[in-house]
Amino acid sequence: MSDKPPRKLTPVDQLIMGVDHIVRTVSPGSTRAHRESPAAKLDSIQDDIETLSAQEKKHIGGLMRINHTGEVCAQALYQGQALTAKTETIREAMHESAKEEEDHLAWCEERLDQLHSKPSYLNPLFYGLSFGIGALAGIAGDKWSLGFVAATEDQVCQHLRSHLDQLPEHDEKTRAILTQMLSDEEHHGEKAMEHGGVAFNPPAKKLMTVISKLMTATSYRF
Repeated sequence: MSDKPPRKLTPVDQLIMGVDHIVRTVSPGSTRAHRESPAAKLDSIQDDIETLSAQEKKHIGGLMRINHTGEVCAQALYQGQALTAKTETIREAMHESAKEEEDHLAWCEERLDQLHSKPSYLNPLFYGLSFGIGALAGIAGDKWSLGFVAATEDQVCQHLRSHLDQLPEHDEKTRAILTQMLSDEEHHGEKAMEHGGVAFNPPAKKLMTVISKLMTATSYRF
């Protein structure tokens, strides 16, 4: 066994890894979950796709497309924030959260496939915009970057609760996925505040809500 310390990544290494992450995030089927999908535990029940009407499948597909796009944006935000984070501790925390969010990305992708739906065609655009916002948040300072994470997770949780209310009662698999995602997102928001994030004021949250509604309205259809 070699006692050599791990090689320090060069800027070129980091650039290559960053590009690889972008490609995997916006390319359907490229992200692998670290945890089993909550829906897999329900595989023993009747195939719920057969119990859904065409209209129900279309609506659920739209909701899951929104959630999938939200996870694409989350990956971009965390990567942008990690790039400009002031401390190594915060940078590692951002990478850790991004890794956890990869589960959500893969779960949403899998459910979309089962519903015969596709991810949003606008994901590359949303990734680029979110990466830029994340980088700017990081430049503003770690406490603001973490506060932005908490405010973003609050928006995500609101969407997830709304989507859970809209699901047909017999769509147990989608419900299982969104319920676990909601629990994870609440934890991410709490963790960001525990690390020193500052609470955003109402006007800032209102602006984020407007931007969020624009994203959801377009990704639901496209």
